[in-house]
Amino acid sequence: MATTLEKFIHSLDLRALPRVLQIQSGFYCQDSIYERFGNECSLSTEEVIKVIGFKINKLIASICENNEVCQFSAKVELPLNFPGLYKIVADKTPYVSIEEIARKVSIGPTRLGHPCFYSTEDIKLANFTIKRDEQITFKSVEEVHGTTAVNCVVVRNNQPHSFTLPFSQEGEFYECEDDQIYTLKEIAEWKIPKCRNRIVKLSNTLHMWDSSSPLPENFDGCLILKPVYKVQAVMKFQKGIVHILSDLDVEVKDVTDCYDISSFLQPLSLEDIFERTSKEFPMVAEIVEGPSGNQKPYNLLSTGKEIVIYKKYQAARVLASEMRSDSSKRHYLIPMSYKGKFKRRPREFPTAYDLEIAISGKELLHVVATKAFISPHKELFSVSVGDQFLVQQCQTTEVLYEGRKQLIDVLACEQILSDSYKKVLLPMYMEGGFVEVIHDKKQYHLSEICKEFHLPFNVKVSVRDLSIEKDVLAAAPGLQFEEEITDSYLLISSASSPGESWEIPVYRSNMWVHLLSKDVQTVVPPVTRTTVEEVSKERYYMLRRYENLNHHPPPRPPKKPT
Repeated sequence: MATTLEKFIHSLDLRALPRVLQIQSGFYCQDSIYERFGNECSLSTEEVIKVIGFKINKLIASICENNEVCQFSAKVELPLNFPGLYKIVADKTPYVSIEEIARKVSIGPTRLGHPCFYSTEDIKLANFTIKRDEQITFKSVEEVHGTTAVNCVVVRNNQPHSFTLPFSQEGEFYECEDDQIYTLKEIAEWKIPKCRNRIVKLSNTLHMWDSSSPLPENFDGCLILKPVYKVQAVMKFQKGIVHILSDLDVEVKDVTDCYDISSFLQPLSLEDIFERTSKEFPMVAEIVEGPSGNQKPYNLLSTGKEIVIYKKYQAARVLASEMRSDSSKRHYLIPMSYKGKFKRRPREFPTAYDLEIAISGKELLHVVATKAFISPHKELFSVSVGDQFLVQQCQTTEVLYEGRKQLIDVLACEQILSDSYKKVLLPMYMEGGFVEVIHDKKQYHLSEICKEFHLPFNVKVSVRDLSIEKDVLAAAPGLQFEEEITDSYLLISSASSPGESWEIPVYRSNMWVHLLSKDVQTVVPPVTRTTVEEVSKERYYMLRRYENLNHHPPPRPPKKPT
């Protein structure tokens, strides 16, 4: 049965790919209709294409009143990088089964991919009962004993309880209210269910309104979002990947079940390659669509080039930012193989609580106060600008407040005087300012810093990495190492001149390959080149928010006694 390309893509589950489509009818220009979008491709009636992927390219928004599209509302086109923060309005239409939720809602490895629902009735499992209206967090989809199920969690008394719900579980499930705020790009990638409207409320515009904005001035209402997808497809007997917008006026028919899918090129994304078993490596592949970027190694991975993929693995990186006060601050992912050396730079601490976090067993923390603080308690120390301290440890002490003794957390320090030391106590709630005094002149490798000190940590390159053609870190006025993350990589080299190999990040490289049935000349990979990866501001914030989920943020500093 023929349907529009738009309807087909809106209802298609990514897990059902690839699909073979036959073009039934459409509106065509004299020239290729796709040339308008920068993709050279032409389609004719009864031609077949293989859809290998799709993702949201832009959003069509309508102003919404009382969860209905305003009758006189004009539709506006919003790019995914449109500024602003948005809250999601919970969908009032129920889902009738766990399978429907899994098919229509994005479920993935990060918090963005952990949707929450509740059932209107109790659900009795073998050794667990989910209560009606209890929030159920969906974590992942997997096959358990031959049955497809969703791994779920409910939290009771601050304790998580894990269980699985099979696809066959029926009921009436509603989306939970979500108090988080998201960018438009995050909503597009994770929060728009298939075949349903997504209503969002503008929470913060992040910029001053101007006449070029597609939204009305002072708009703070709700929007109904409709996605327009960019469809990735391959043509028969062609190697390249073409990109088609889903709102194109074309009718298609799904002929996958009666077509030899092997007659098409079989492109694989780096994610597809990473999911292969370790025994299948190394392998030879031809690049069907190369990644963007002009820095090594991306400028070497051009379309049509043959590469050897040696292995897959997890590798550590340190996320670092330049120490600048202006908006031109750059961000980097530095591998542990970086051969340069660093000297320490003074850290700044806004509160006494931050001093306590920075305490290490390697040395006493020496700081200078940059802001005065008058203590409301005679038992605690009042700080003047220029006072110097050696930070000792966190402890508790009693203070007298309005005639009553009260136990509070304090930071034990030694004040450095001209010829002696004085033991003092600073309240943990103290909002002051401190700058570190550096006595250590040693030069450190990256791995030594991660082992011996707590991050964040301030440094400057003292010896650049001579194995890198242009060490961008050496030009930075200073760097702050913010956190250590672990990511997925493929080790790749050129098949024609395998003199060096490169680590390619799986989830940050938009690259497609086609596997070739060729033997790998040498199983041992050549020397791996160190690559310092510069990341965009958007990618930086995504890494900070979602990549390092094992490191929970520290609790807030204690409040001042009342």
